[in-house]
Amino acid sequence: MLEHFLEPTVWVYTYQAMARGQQKIQSKQKAAKKQAEQKKKQGHDQKTAAKAALIYTCSICRTQMPDPKTFKQHFESKHPKAPLPPELVDVEA
Repeated sequence: MLEHFLEPTVWVYTYQAMARGQQKIQSKQKAAKKQAEQKKKQGHDQKTAAKAALIYTCSICRTQMPDPKTFKQHFESKHPKAPLPPELVDVEA
């Protein structure tokens, strides 16, 4: 029984060789390119683009609008008693 423990054990390892030199540089470049593409995909969504387009803000109700024409229409319909802001006086609705 003691003889069983004294026998040498053979271990077989399977491993994947690590990249070296030019191959390592190429794999880093490929990974960086893939990561940049993923980041670019995530950056373009309709919600952020729409939010960036809303540049006019109503001073009374803080509603955001994309252009002065819409802003003037909003102001005239929602706040008819309030005086028109100076930036909307010469805008045609």
